[in-house]
Amino acid sequence: MKKEIKIYLAAPRGFCAGVDRAIEIVKKTLKKYGPPVYVRHEIVHNKNVVEALKKLGAIFVEEISEISDLTRPVIFSAHGVPKKVPEEAKLKKIFYVDATCPLVSKVHRETEQLNQKGYDIVLIGHKNHPEVIGTMGQLPEGSIKLIETIDEVKNLKTKKPLAYVTQTTLSVDDTKEIIKALKFKFPDIRGPIKEDICYATTNRQSAVKKIAPNCEMFFVIGSRNSSNSARLVEVAKKSGCQNSELIFFGKKAPIEKIKNCKTIGLSSGASAPEELVQNFISEIKKDMKVSIEEIVTANEKVVFKLPKELS
Repeated sequence: MKKEIKIYLAAPRGFCAGVDRAIEIVKKTLKKYGPPVYVRHEIVHNKNVVEALKKLGAIFVEEISEISDLTRPVIFSAHGVPKKVPEEAKLKKIFYVDATCPLVSKVHRETEQLNQKGYDIVLIGHKNHPEVIGTMGQLPEGSIKLIETIDEVKNLKTKKPLAYVTQTTLSVDDTKEIIKALKFKFPDIRGPIKEDICYATTNRQSAVKKIAPNCEMFFVIGSRNSSNSARLVEVAKKSGCQNSELIFFGKKAPIEKIKNCKTIGLSSGASAPEELVQNFISEIKKDMKVSIEEIVTANEKVVFKLPKELS
């Protein structure tokens, strides 16, 4: 007789509006202009999505200089790009479509406005993440200081008024601590009018927080280079399920460990397709009798419009 296990399924999970829009942009561009279409950097951080789009005729490059046929369209990924990238495309007369998530674009506009008003700017984020590179690349080099930890706040010096912005995919709680430290050291620091961390990141973390304390193991389906997926694993651990891990492309479900559990939690990062979640559940069902309880903490109705070139 199969052993019973209960899966607490987080909702919302998986694709957010920015990811949906970015994938749609690639598909619509391929349909309108025919293959191949170039994409600068992975459109979203998920190998399954990237492989599926390659089959449709998308060619992924890291830099515009790698594009061999300048007559073909190029798409900029959802993470956003430094200013020099569209400038280079214009110089080479390449037609481009910008799939930057509108919530990342909002942060870009904030940094420009703050810079124009004479502020020193602090960006709370992770070094070398494409979104951080894109945001810092909106202004001349040295205009934005990157802060990754509370310790770095201690060494921060400024002669001008100070403002902060954040990467959109961070852990809400970690960011809160850094912002608290910044406000303590610089009481007049200016923050965004509306939170920079995106609604989808916040919602997915809230769902994980609610479920994790009731689970013996917690799994997040997502890519290793996906910031929001990595944060979900951290949130699950901090919320009371130390035994939490990321299930990435090519990594098998640890069935033997799962067999020892009565309850597990399951969520997926904002760039992970739902079919990967369902495949994971099907894998467990081969060995165990599964009951699923979906825990819904928010209903997302956000939809972002496509760029005018495609609408």
